[in-house]
Amino acid sequence: MPSAFLGGDRIFQRIFTRLGCQGRPPQFQVVLYPYANLSHTLRLRQDVAHVRMSDILLEAPIPVIEAAAAILLGQLYRRRVPRELRDLYRQFVLASSTRQHIASVRLKRARRVPDKPSGAAHDLEPMFASLNIEYFSGLLRRPRLGWSARPWRSQFGCYDPSLDQIVMNKRLDHPAVPSYAVEFILYHEMLHVKHPLRATACGLQAHSPEFRAEEKQFAHYARARKFLERIR
Repeated sequence: MPSAFLGGDRIFQRIFTRLGCQGRPPQFQVVLYPYANLSHTLRLRQDVAHVRMSDILLEAPIPVIEAAAAILLGQLYRRRVPRELRDLYRQFVLASSTRQHIASVRLKRARRVPDKPSGAAHDLEPMFASLNIEYFSGLLRRPRLGWSARPWRSQFGCYDPSLDQIVMNKRLDHPAVPSYAVEFILYHEMLHVKHPLRATACGLQAHSPEFRAEEKQFAHYARARKFLERIR
C-alpha cells in the first residue's frame, strides 16, 4: 500500500522554484509506492500534482530524492534539469547496492510467468533448444520461458534477470507470424542472458557492441527484422 512521503511536498516545491517552472506551483501530494522497480510518476490534475515515488528511495539521501523530483518536474514542465542532478541520480541508479536492492524487491513483487513455453501457434521449448545448440554450443542455461498474458504494444520480448525468465509478446503467438521471426526475438532475449546489463559512463548498457555483433549472426536476421517492422 502507498504511504505518505513526509516532507516530499516541500522537496517538490523547492525543486519547482529551482528549475524556474512557469506558473503557480501546484499542491504536491507525494506518496511512496511499492513499485517492482525504481519507477516514479507525476500526474497533474487541476491544481494538484499527484506524485508516486518508488519506496526504493525510502532510505536514499535527500539530494537523490531532489534529483528524482527534478527529473519528473523537468519532464512535465519541459525544463532543463541541471547536469549535477542528472549525474547524481544516475550514480545512485548504477550503484551496485541499488541494483541489488532492486533485484531483491523484484523477487518479491514482480510477476512470474508460468514456465509454459508452448503457445497456441508456437512452442518456445524446441526453439530454445535448437538456438542454444546452433549459436551457444548448447551451453546457455535455460531460464523460465513463457508468453505474456496479453499483447504488448512496445516490445516483442523481455528477459528479466531478477526473475530469470524470458517472456514473449503474445502478439507473436499467431499462425500468421513465421517461426523465424519468433526465433529471432527469442534469440535476442537469449543474448541478454549471455550478456548481462553492465554499467557505462552513460548508464546501464543492454546492447553492447558484442551483443549487436552476435545478434547479426542470426541466419534470418534481415528477413526477421523486416517482418517485425511491418507489424510493430
